[in-house]
Amino acid sequence: MLRLAPPGFERFLQSPQFVATFGGGEANVAVAIAGFGGQSRYCTFLPANNPIVDAFAGELRRFGVEPHIVRSKGRFGIYFVEPGANQRPSKVVYDREGSAIALAKPGDMNWDDALSGAAWFHTTGITPALSQSAAGLAVEAVQAAKAKGAIVSVDLNYRKNLWKYGKAAKEVMPSLVKSTDFVIANEEDVQTALGLQAKVDVHSGELDRNEYRNLAETVLNAYPNLKGIAITLRESYSASRNGWSACYHDGKDFLLSRRYDITHIVDRVGGGDCFGAGLIFGLMNLPTSQDALEFAVAASCLKHSIPGDFNRFTRDEVEGLLKGGGSGRVQR
Repeated sequence: MLRLAPPGFERFLQSPQFVATFGGGEANVAVAIAGFGGQSRYCTFLPANNPIVDAFAGELRRFGVEPHIVRSKGRFGIYFVEPGANQRPSKVVYDREGSAIALAKPGDMNWDDALSGAAWFHTTGITPALSQSAAGLAVEAVQAAKAKGAIVSVDLNYRKNLWKYGKAAKEVMPSLVKSTDFVIANEEDVQTALGLQAKVDVHSGELDRNEYRNLAETVLNAYPNLKGIAITLRESYSASRNGWSACYHDGKDFLLSRRYDITHIVDRVGGGDCFGAGLIFGLMNLPTSQDALEFAVAASCLKHSIPGDFNRFTRDEVEGLLKGGGSGRVQR
């Protein structure tokens, strides 16, 4: 997608300009994994003969991501972000109706080509929110990935402003999760996307971590195909200050990460995607699930410090934070 945001912390059209960058759930994950030193490919549908698409593909390559783009009918999706501050929340306005990915349908992607050599396939709940045909395409994608022997992960990523075509998320997302190995979510995603109730309050700012073990076990019991679930734990005191941590359950062990007190959020958009990328990279490359969880939370913590969707931190920088380098002192 094309991301349009007012400069700094201005409101929409406070001044007559927008800062244009690229972003989107799966693209954010692909960019972050490449930044950590992994190999990643981004598969999507975008309009033909469009210079904005050409610029987007070039941007992906600059970050080390291989674009696998099917040029098709439709338009380039856009979303607008108004960054929040203090007690003013961030706002997102989507403009995605009629986009190429929303018009795409099962059978439009050659999955043998798209998934060639893939060890891991990741998608989110944003694509199936766009249209009935995109939902069918997402289910086809995870099933094709499983058939080719790839590990599959899904970030539930519930976005209420996108589910407009007559289907509720809890009618669609279980079909994806049934073909999935790992789920990434927050407590609201589990309740709205899967219809599983939790005794947690997403607006209180305080978290009862014991309830998250119960929540994770509820999901694992409902979907015995899952090998693990990661749940991000955000304590939202204001738009500018959050507590940030996560938990992970693999059916045997329940793990909790270190907690970070993020006292000055520059941009939280893309933070969850960076967490997902860190978890995927960690599970593939680090010795233990605890190591993967800690890497994911630290990477996402750092992502909160820069504007834009894309992560711009390396593996070494994330590991520097894990080793205690979070003081913010100038590095000379």
